[in-house]
Amino acid sequence: MLNDMKQKLKKTNPKTADSFFNEAKSWKKEFQVLRSIALESNFQEEIKWGQPCYTFNGQNVFLLHGFKEYCAILFFKGALLSDPKNILIQQTKNVQSARQIRFQSTSEITKLKSTIKAFIKEAIQVEKIGKKVIMKKTSEFEIPEEFLRKLEQNPKLQTAFSELTPGRQRGYLLYFSSAKRKETREERITKQIPNILIGKGLND
Repeated sequence: MLNDMKQKLKKTNPKTADSFFNEAKSWKKEFQVLRSIALESNFQEEIKWGQPCYTFNGQNVFLLHGFKEYCAILFFKGALLSDPKNILIQQTKNVQSARQIRFQSTSEITKLKSTIKAFIKEAIQVEKIGKKVIMKKTSEFEIPEEFLRKLEQNPKLQTAFSELTPGRQRGYLLYFSSAKRKETREERITKQIPNILIGKGLND
């Protein structure tokens, strides 16, 4: 038992991962249960994007994150996983690769433990064989009406946006369109126009 615990601890980065779990203000018990399931497999535990992330051979496989109404395990290539019971959730229609399993209690996690482990096992296999999600081209993404209007009114903005890399363009389109309210979309667009004009991406 002691040796097993030592092996699990070797897979973590205690200076960052442990502090996340110890200091979590929401879903603390749920995160602890999910962490114990994650560490049963041969993962490296790191903190990425402020969340516990589990990697295999240097590739991101899944992370844990929490929201107001639920906590979740998010598989980066969840779209490639077998899901006959429709457990995996696509956060929005524009999310192409990642899929979530959502929880609101430790009992829900315990009930689905064998299913979670099966998804993890398959996710590892996806990385081993190098399977990739076929992503949509930038031209296939819907441009929010509010942003399209700005592009039509501002030739400099149109040129600057067209000169961004496809990845930066997709980042902006996903960010703008993910807002449900028109007012929020307009606020996001207005705030990001200066960055687009100087060639910066959303997270640069």
